[in-house]
Amino acid sequence: MPTLGHTSKLGATTMKALSAQTLDITLRSLPSVGCENDYWGPHCSNRCQCQNGAKCNPITGACVCTDGYQGWRCEEPCEHGYYGKLCQLPCQCLNGATCNHETGECICAPGYSGAFCGERCPSGSHGPQCEQRCPCQNGGTCHHITGDCSCRTGWTGSVCAQPCPLGKYGSNCSKDCSCRNGGVCDHITGQCQCAAGFSGRRCQDDCPVGTFGPQCNQRCECQNGAKCHHINGACLCETGFKGPNCQERFCPPGLYGLICDKYCPCNSTNTVSCHPLSGECSCSAGWTGLYCNETCPPGYFGEGCMLPCSCTNGADCHTVTGACICAPGFMAGFGKEDVGIHRPAVISSLGKDQNRGGWQGVDCSILCSSGTWGLGCNQTCLCGNGAACDPMDGICTCSPGWRGEHCHESCPDGTYGLECRERCDCTHADGCDPVSGYCRCYPGWTGQYCVL
Repeated sequence: MPTLGHTSKLGATTMKALSAQTLDITLRSLPSVGCENDYWGPHCSNRCQCQNGAKCNPITGACVCTDGYQGWRCEEPCEHGYYGKLCQLPCQCLNGATCNHETGECICAPGYSGAFCGERCPSGSHGPQCEQRCPCQNGGTCHHITGDCSCRTGWTGSVCAQPCPLGKYGSNCSKDCSCRNGGVCDHITGQCQCAAGFSGRRCQDDCPVGTFGPQCNQRCECQNGAKCHHINGACLCETGFKGPNCQERFCPPGLYGLICDKYCPCNSTNTVSCHPLSGECSCSAGWTGLYCNETCPPGYFGEGCMLPCSCTNGADCHTVTGACICAPGFMAGFGKEDVGIHRPAVISSLGKDQNRGGWQGVDCSILCSSGTWGLGCNQTCLCGNGAACDPMDGICTCSPGWRGEHCHESCPDGTYGLECRERCDCTHADGCDPVSGYCRCYPGWTGQYCVL
């Protein structure tokens, strides 16, 4: 069997024509000539020049590259984008990643992850291999590559740790606040938070009359027409009054004027006081007029008769308490506290709980319950046989088939219906039903009128 001696016996032209792949197959099929590693040639005297773990042909010295390398001496890694045996496999990596020239494993660029580097870093991480934690605070998000923070509305700073500076709000703190009178705006929404004593969308208004302080939620306690300061609640007294709440008159009771030398002209019994400067009368509940000597006109009650009554169905209103005095046929009920005039048909209209014994309503809006009538609904109906009585006068309204003052009398023969006004129309019958008018036929007769 012939053996290969050296390269010249194979033919130089033939060797050059062999591709690397053909050469590899050929070399693998050749019998071993017994050279030690890293040597080749007829006398195994030539040292192999192959690099990166490649083996050389023991006869020719040609290099057989390992995966990921190329070149005569296997000194070059695969070109960018290729890997593996003979550098013929294309890389599958994305987003600027490189692949291992031997295995094809993707080496992701900063900010990406996954087998083929097709995914961005998970939320909260960034950088090479997504190993760096995002430093952003207050809901800020970081760039998956650089880690730079994008702040939520109302926040600023390299890690979104600071709210917008005073006077700014919104996305990137780019909007100007429009609050007035010392109000500050919410760094996120821009909504104004007003200083004590001010209100309105832009804090442009003083507190409404009668209120003061933070959020205008405190009630003024000033009396006698005094106004209170919208910020601190201090009372600004009208002329003629003094005290922290303007509750004191300069003049003694019964006197008025600049030097308190005039007598009040008011009816002393019906008057609360007179103005210390002008002498104008302040009337007690139930009284009105220049000198408090006139009772309230119908429909009004209270101090100076300024409050409108809320009674209905013709009820009168008590001039002092506003209690409703119900007309006959209507009722109201006392509540947990008896107020107004203590009579069953009288109830205060001042808005307290008004339920006792099943009665309800405070303004005489409820008719007397079935079976009662009259003032205070304290009269008992005497109507019989299902008749209804008028809640105001007790007059009975008889059911069909009945008559009489108290509906105790049946309709006379030959009549029926309401007030017995209908006439029976029967032929061979013993009269008709007093309620329905249906004929009571004699034996042997039938039909609506007993003619069959």
